[in-house]
Amino acid sequence: MPFSTRRGIAAVALALLVAADAVAQAEEGDERVNEAVEDPFDPFEGMDANGRIPRPERPPGIEHPRRWRYIPEGRIKSGNVFQRFLVSSAIVPFIFRDEDVGFGGGVALTDIDFRQQRRREFLGAFVSYSAQGQQSYTFAWRRWVHSFDLPEGGVLQEERSFWRASAGYRKTRTRRFYGFGPDTDEDDETSYTDERVEFELGVQASYPDPGDDLILRLGLRGDFHDLSDGAVKGVPTTEEEFPRVFASAENDDLGWLEVGAAWDTRDSQRNPYRGWLLSADIDAAIAQSDLDAGAVTTFWGSKIVPLPGLLHRGGDPDEENPPTDTLALGLRLQLSAGELPFFALPSLGGGDHLRGYVAGRWRDRASWFGVVEYRFWVIPRGFRIPFTRTIRVERVGLAGFYEAGSVARGGSELFRAQVHHSYGVGLRILLERAAPFRVDVGFSDEDIIVTAKFGLSF
Repeated sequence: MPFSTRRGIAAVALALLVAADAVAQAEEGDERVNEAVEDPFDPFEGMDANGRIPRPERPPGIEHPRRWRYIPEGRIKSGNVFQRFLVSSAIVPFIFRDEDVGFGGGVALTDIDFRQQRRREFLGAFVSYSAQGQQSYTFAWRRWVHSFDLPEGGVLQEERSFWRASAGYRKTRTRRFYGFGPDTDEDDETSYTDERVEFELGVQASYPDPGDDLILRLGLRGDFHDLSDGAVKGVPTTEEEFPRVFASAENDDLGWLEVGAAWDTRDSQRNPYRGWLLSADIDAAIAQSDLDAGAVTTFWGSKIVPLPGLLHRGGDPDEENPPTDTLALGLRLQLSAGELPFFALPSLGGGDHLRGYVAGRWRDRASWFGVVEYRFWVIPRGFRIPFTRTIRVERVGLAGFYEAGSVARGGSELFRAQVHHSYGVGLRILLERAAPFRVDVGFSDEDIIVTAKFGLSF
């Protein structure tokens, strides 16, 4: 099981235990959840007792009302980061173990109401370290552009337009490289260490008005890499097996310009129930330490089809986020141009593309990838976490998926390249519509890979 998988699973499990213990000690009882003697805050304001969220009336003139997320007043609390603990902020310790990097642990501090902006701003800081030196120090910030308060309480937020920034340092000792092309063998595995400093700044906006179909993206990113021998036991280093490839990328620094546009009719970008998407993005490494230049162009299309509920009757017209089963289809094409280090070329494998293979299993100058995923809700109304007053799982579901894809030296060769397949099942836990958590188990003819992370794969 990959390092990131164990870290994600351990973090979620330990977070729930820590949250339960902290709130259990802070409260004398939980018999009256909606009453607080000293604190007037009601964590279920704007929600029914069973977790159903009534749909508030949208103000006159608002366009594309389904693309505005309603945040009930019960998910917004005043006070500093500690006073809002387990409502809009969390301090979560986590532990992990991996056979290559040993035991490790860390702390995650997340604040989804940073600077008390009524859920308009997010800040997260994450620190982790392992016994054998695998470490990560990162932070991420996001601010949504269009958001306003409702007279009856709560907030409406358009999720398509936002500013974002991130920065961090990572040292990963178990990166894999198998060579180029769709015909590499599992025995070709090599490993390398990637020590990386990175920063990113970007903006995304719907045009010309909030919630419109046309979406424009612009960003800048800097990656500063220092490669060395890997720590995967029993396999040679990348420098030994691919000396020329490794040497050309060993100390590469890259400055990226990111430009993209999309036509998006979906009702949500982070958890869609209907609609389709067509997008094109260019990531251009216009500044490289060896004075080279290159780019990766990504074309992506998806279609989301709502289906009758398999294990529930669905919601009702007056519900803000009704349980909705869906069939999701996606197709991606990536083409590279110019000169890029091997680790920046299109690849397949990992938590989002061909989930039954390790990250970076297939790599070359072009790739295609297709996926179909059936998502259905098993517990459509969710539940409150025992012994807590504020933490609620909105609903729980499952997913089955099938994926196929390949890589090649160029776009024209993709049609003749060997196709690789993976399939699997996944658990979906929805804290709120914009915050889905998933655990996927992917199968292939080489491996079984478990992925745990926030956000859907597409």
